[in-house]
Amino acid sequence: MNWNKIFARAVENWPAKVLSIGLAIVLFVFHQMSLLETRFFYVPLHVENLGAMMPANPYPRMIRISLRGEAGSIYSVPEEDIEVYVDMSGFFSRGAHNVPVQWRTRGIAQGLESLQVTVEPMEIQFVLDHRISKLVPLNANFRGQILSGYTMTSFYLNPDHVIIDGPAELVAGINGIPTGLINLDGRISTFSEFTDIPGIDPLIIIRGDGRVEFHGDISRNIPVRNIRMVPVTVTGLNEGLWAELETEFIDLNLEGDNQENVDLFSVGDDFVRIDCSGIIEPGIYVLNVLTGFVPGIIFRAEPNEITVRISLMEDR
Repeated sequence: MNWNKIFARAVENWPAKVLSIGLAIVLFVFHQMSLLETRFFYVPLHVENLGAMMPANPYPRMIRISLRGEAGSIYSVPEEDIEVYVDMSGFFSRGAHNVPVQWRTRGIAQGLESLQVTVEPMEIQFVLDHRISKLVPLNANFRGQILSGYTMTSFYLNPDHVIIDGPAELVAGINGIPTGLINLDGRISTFSEFTDIPGIDPLIIIRGDGRVEFHGDISRNIPVRNIRMVPVTVTGLNEGLWAELETEFIDLNLEGDNQENVDLFSVGDDFVRIDCSGIIEPGIYVLNVLTGFVPGIIFRAEPNEITVRISLMEDR
């Protein structure tokens, strides 16, 4: 066998042959790539290893993931098998810092060697500030109105304060946190319920389980009115006796079933009186102040007793 002839033929027109081989490789690669597909979805960003510093600026909470590979592989990967995070362990000063976005696989994704993962954005700028804690009050957040004729006499929250963590400048401006909505519509009696403590800012961490108990005491309104300097009439005085009152006027307090009746009431003659019918001889007596009767209204006299000096008419 003539090896020289074989070699000569092999290298004959070698540039064209190399070009053909290269083109074949390129076509093979393109063919293989044409068999690959791309899948997009979003996953939450985890901020890890926060120490004395905290983010003080809004930042992306969801990161776009691009999976490239064979269709049967990429669509079998659950979204939670791709974890995206930033590692803050190396940052100790205030100000702006560019932090790379990293990813890791687990579960099914961990076993796919040909899986191509891309994150977007690849880097996030964080403005860091010192992390501080603060005890702040919870404020009841009411919606609606109690039924007419009733009122909330008192209420309390348990807990009534929470501890928040966050960047110093932001935390310094927070002096209270509203609860979730507490519905008062149509309430006529004391009630208790649990409600959420909604987040006030994504950069603020509220410690605890995020729940608060509300207790409200509701009672019926009692229409009231005070009438001052109501004259007191002496009744039942036996013939031949004279009565002298220590005070001739009292204050009359009214409580009623409805405000209109209480407001329209007017004091008639002899409505407020003391009854001397049981007295038969001179002396000093303490007698109860009596009032008339009106349906739906309770009357209270102030004072409710009056000292009376009884003497003979002939001695005057």
